[in-house]
Amino acid sequence: MTTSPEPSNEAERRYQSGFGNEYATEAIAGALPQGRNSPQRAPLDLYPELISGTAFTAPRHENRRSWLYRRQPSVVSGRYEAYAQSTWTTGGDRDIALMPEPMRWHPIPIANPDADFVDGIHTLAANGDVEAQSGIAAHLYLAGRSMERRVLVNADGEMLLVPQQGRLVITTEMGVLDVKPGEIALVPRGVVFKVALPDGPSRGYICENYGAQFRLPELGPIGSNGLANARDFKAPVAAFESQPGEYEIVKKFGGRFWRAPMRQSPFNVVAWHGNLAPVKYDTANFMTIGSISFDHPDPSIFTVLTSPSDTPGTANCDFVIFPPRWLVMEDTFRPPWYHRNLMSEFMGLVYGEYDAKPGGFKPGGASLHNSMVPHGPDEEAFEKASSADLKPQKLDNTLAFMFESRLRFIPTRFALQNPALDQAYADCWAGLQDRFKS
Repeated sequence: MTTSPEPSNEAERRYQSGFGNEYATEAIAGALPQGRNSPQRAPLDLYPELISGTAFTAPRHENRRSWLYRRQPSVVSGRYEAYAQSTWTTGGDRDIALMPEPMRWHPIPIANPDADFVDGIHTLAANGDVEAQSGIAAHLYLAGRSMERRVLVNADGEMLLVPQQGRLVITTEMGVLDVKPGEIALVPRGVVFKVALPDGPSRGYICENYGAQFRLPELGPIGSNGLANARDFKAPVAAFESQPGEYEIVKKFGGRFWRAPMRQSPFNVVAWHGNLAPVKYDTANFMTIGSISFDHPDPSIFTVLTSPSDTPGTANCDFVIFPPRWLVMEDTFRPPWYHRNLMSEFMGLVYGEYDAKPGGFKPGGASLHNSMVPHGPDEEAFEKASSADLKPQKLDNTLAFMFESRLRFIPTRFALQNPALDQAYADCWAGLQDRFKS
């Protein structure tokens, strides 16, 4: 097992560095067994518990699992009963006839101050099939208050959280992640967690991934350096809750929701080791790659994480960001060109302005361009880019992202009937005239 160097910053002492590392951490010295994962009697009379994020026989370099040493095992809970959560849906609704048109939503307000993170999740679009372990869902969370004695565990998929308004303090079985806008958090399938809102009502985006686990993309000709570095991902150190009292556990399982009482805190892991862990990542550490001569590389150069599919090179989901960066190429139309893609694109804006839609795309909003649906710069962006002086330009104070999927997204009825749906979105291209000169 490897451990990270001791951080010098006190605020960073709650974290270990690396993505997919073999972590080892204990909240009390001596809580981790030495030499055996599951000894006859664990140190401090703790219970060993294994959580496996992949099949036991997955290839060694893909295998993800962690050993947790806890005061009580997670089997200690009450009986489950059905729980209603009407705005969080799973998979695409095939009964919805979706026109092949671009779609956009203005920011949706946080309307219910009593909704915590669980009840504040609203699905905008989804695809795939959770039982087939394929596809993703794109959600908004619109949370008005912190989760207190309540936790969530998602057995259907891992959850990639992208805060847009307000910090999140995510308490997990393995420790605590403090995540601000501009950072992301990834919670593995099956890991118990709760979310506090230190800044008050909060909004953000979630990618619920039913398919293969997110991992760092291969770099190919880029070489050994670039994009997101494994060392910049932060996993929590062990921390357990000693305060007595009951909890409610809400579990997502097979696209349905269930709840059960617990007499004890689920955050009772005193030590753990392994390579399955929640992590956070600061997008400011992303090393952008781009052209220094002419033309545009494809947006795949902005991939932070990828969930592969059974078709090599065609992802179940790519998580792509468009962070601050320099544009220096010459004789080039600098915004994204007009295009139709095989991959479907759900896009959000964390802060700032997106260069291809300078007026209409707002932080907290979203857009959807499904497979082979044409899209690109609006009229204003085209006119500006066509006549701009192509000197080096810094795109600053901006962070947009995409959940890009091989499967077609189907918006939910919540999304299609919401007043935030921009019915005039297509008009942003209406002024593009035929300027052909023979």
